[in-house]
Amino acid sequence: MSHLHTRKVRSLAIAGVAALALSACATVPGANVSPGSPITAEEAQLGAQYHEQFVAEFGGEMTGPQARYVEQVGQNIAVQSGLASTPGAFDVTLLNSSVNNAFAVPGGYVYATRQLVNLMNNEAELAAVLGHEVGHVSARHSARRQQAAQTNQLLGLLGVIGGSLIGGDLGNLLSQAGQQAPQILTLRYSRNQELEADALGIQYLNRAGYDPRAMATLLQSLAAQNQLDAQLQGRDDATIPEWASTHPDPASRVQNATALAGNATGVTNRDTFLQRIDGMIYGDDPEQGVIEGSRFIHPVLRFSFTAPQGFYMVNSTRAVAINGDAGRAQLTLAPYSGNLDAYVRSVFQALGGEQQQIAPSSIQRTTVNGLSAAYGTARVANGQQQVDVTVFAYEFANDRAYHFLAITPAGQAATFNSLYNSMRRITASEAGSVVPRRVDIVTAGRSDTVATLSRRMAYDDAQEARFRVLNGLFGNAQVVPGQNYKIVVRAN
Repeated sequence: MSHLHTRKVRSLAIAGVAALALSACATVPGANVSPGSPITAEEAQLGAQYHEQFVAEFGGEMTGPQARYVEQVGQNIAVQSGLASTPGAFDVTLLNSSVNNAFAVPGGYVYATRQLVNLMNNEAELAAVLGHEVGHVSARHSARRQQAAQTNQLLGLLGVIGGSLIGGDLGNLLSQAGQQAPQILTLRYSRNQELEADALGIQYLNRAGYDPRAMATLLQSLAAQNQLDAQLQGRDDATIPEWASTHPDPASRVQNATALAGNATGVTNRDTFLQRIDGMIYGDDPEQGVIEGSRFIHPVLRFSFTAPQGFYMVNSTRAVAINGDAGRAQLTLAPYSGNLDAYVRSVFQALGGEQQQIAPSSIQRTTVNGLSAAYGTARVANGQQQVDVTVFAYEFANDRAYHFLAITPAGQAATFNSLYNSMRRITASEAGSVVPRRVDIVTAGRSDTVATLSRRMAYDDAQEARFRVLNGLFGNAQVVPGQNYKIVVRAN
């Protein structure tokens, strides 16, 4: 959750903007362009139009040597597509996000998060991911998805944290709360589209002289990371949640990518890659708040709260999601004029929109750890099911308030009481103690093993599992003396 108080506040009704943005377009850019054709002026205009919004939406743009390296590799692999004749025609951005993700939009705009780059183990894997995304652009997959979205009235496009619990339109209440127009360009791809982009990416790897097997090894690492995340969060489902990625589960694509690569070989530039990412922030950036176990701490906005037992959290630029089988919640904000009662009512009103009025039976006032607070709950029918929608708001300043928005089965609104009561301000000392994690490249010594290097990971749990996934060491693979590996340390 980034510096929301320093950025333009977006209303919870912004979901409507997403629908209007494309429904107002009679023609989707790229819809009538043959796959593999050069970028059109219309596509370039569309990409440029949304670029800044994408950057803001996904954590901000990173700068410096690491960002320039990613840009160089991305431009060199993108030019293999034939979409443009010069590398400079492509805009490749490294995003400051702790979510494993990458995407591209029409016009030659390609994006990758630092967390996904940190998961990679060589330059060929970086080129594979960026080439895969360029493949989507070359095949005009985005245009096809936009046409389908228009046909479906663009409702419920991103299931951020709803869906499985309550389903239907109400299942998308929380996703609509944070939706923005640019996300329509990065909707989830179909399996056939993913396989096509994998194949194109492998073609680009071959043309650029990279080892084409890098596509499969990166997909294997991403699948392993998904599995580890699921275990750490107590989830049974190890596939990528829709709120975390635009891509279906990579595990099912590893075998296909391996077969496409065949026996071809090429460079990987492993040591160069590791040297270039040395020191990159890993996991949450304190500037956006950090998740430490069941606790969320924002050292800049100076607050903290604790998720209930059995729930896991996901941090994004707009909100912090709290997910579990018994309910879904998120912490975010809306415009605040100094009246908490009006604030709570405005959140409910934005949720319901014009088609469905949602209002609490009453609004209660209270104090939580010295913070003025107000809350209300509305019982809502969702098909054959009743659900409770709760808004719990806190005043942090005369012009700033935050709120939890939660959905639970009817009668179970108290599920999140411990969450609501855990919100508190933190001291300057507490804020100053939040230190980011970073990737540190180390060389394995003669006596080093997976166990010895794992113990240097800056985590209290699953140290060896984290180390193995981070370094692509699967099965019984062991470290090799003299070879470089990634560990995660605490460092400013």
